[in-house]
Amino acid sequence: MSRGHILLVDDDRDLLKAATDWLEINDFSVRAFHRPEEAYRQVMREEPDVVVSDIRMPGIDGMTLLTSIVRQRSDVPVILMTGHGDVTLAVKSMKEGAEDFIEKPYDADHLLSILDKAVEKRRMKKEIARLQGLVQAGEGVEIVGDSPAIHDLRNRVQMLAEVDIDVLIIGETGTGKELVAQALHRQSRRAAGPFVAINCAALPESIFESEVFGHAKGAFTGALSDRQGKFEHAAGGTVFLDEIESMPLGLQAKILRVLQERMIERLGENHVRPIDVRIVAAAKSDLSAEIAAGRFREDLFYRLATVDVRIPPLRQRRQDIGLLFGHFASLAARRHGRAERSVSANLLARLGQEEWRGNVRELKARAERFALGLDAAGSADGALGSADLPTLPEQVAAFEADVIRRTIEESDGSTARAATRLGIPHRTLNEKIARLGLRARRAEDEAAK
Repeated sequence: MSRGHILLVDDDRDLLKAATDWLEINDFSVRAFHRPEEAYRQVMREEPDVVVSDIRMPGIDGMTLLTSIVRQRSDVPVILMTGHGDVTLAVKSMKEGAEDFIEKPYDADHLLSILDKAVEKRRMKKEIARLQGLVQAGEGVEIVGDSPAIHDLRNRVQMLAEVDIDVLIIGETGTGKELVAQALHRQSRRAAGPFVAINCAALPESIFESEVFGHAKGAFTGALSDRQGKFEHAAGGTVFLDEIESMPLGLQAKILRVLQERMIERLGENHVRPIDVRIVAAAKSDLSAEIAAGRFREDLFYRLATVDVRIPPLRQRRQDIGLLFGHFASLAARRHGRAERSVSANLLARLGQEEWRGNVRELKARAERFALGLDAAGSADGALGSADLPTLPEQVAAFEADVIRRTIEESDGSTARAATRLGIPHRTLNEKIARLGLRARRAEDEAAK
């Protein structure tokens, strides 16, 4: 699979050929142009993941190309290259909408890193837009994510949806067990029937039978008429038994009988009624500890677990965090009539490092607070345009300082070798080190050693 489709623009044919070869070797697909106007026409004809363009070119320059693309295809990120070390020009390009900038001669691995981030960001935006389109069209959006684990989960759900068999879903709190159950229902031949969810932990044992199986008139005080239970109500559809590990043992025996015979008996009646339902149960673990402790029937477990679906916790699919956060934040903003807020790379990085013990449910709550401007942490370091963030020139300077610092470290502290690697005069590098305060910082690092 391609790492991304790159449109590369440079009037230097030799550099253009070298960059194209390097990117193709590293699994990018590339279309190369030495004339910006041809590149612009190509952008209008197709949708590249990223445009990478030199700034200083005869005729139409990179800044003109940038503004033209931003005006017509604002969803396509543009990265500009300059061989002049012109930070002021870089700041201007980012104000005009550039995704990033790099100085020539550039470090090849650094270019790959920038492209990977830009491609991922564009794909995330496209997926969020697709999900929002489905929501607006009224279609079910069940399982969001682009990680291998979620691809496998979607494939398993699709496969099991075609088979009319009971299923056990296993996943930690907040992973989306009910959403998976709904996906199984919506993709099955029972989609036109009801989806009836029963929370086994929330339904008191004293009324469980009446609610689930129904009752006859006069079955108990207050039973003034016959009442259909949830299993009968779900005829032709799906019954979802959530938190089944919380079900009392006595009721487990009755559920087992329903699973085996597909019959129910209303409370207060002496005859059975056939039911046509698919049963999907959910548990927080594989129930082995509950069985060992005598709190869950082993025969019920094996009856349910003929087929199981295991949902990975969020910490095992961290690459989905940004997509999920953006999706939930966008939905919340629209629901509450708020302007959508941009999500910075800093916030995404912080989100990716958290534990998320509450899984997707916790992430959704955080995203909704962010969308409403109620998340102090998100406001402080996550939203682009926040008053607490550094200005664009400050961010560019910080980026420049980081590149110089890393290059010096990779050059074993030699500023002469670092200057050569950066492609700038030694004197210029020393001036930048002094202006950015890197020498003092380096001295502090040495003192700390």
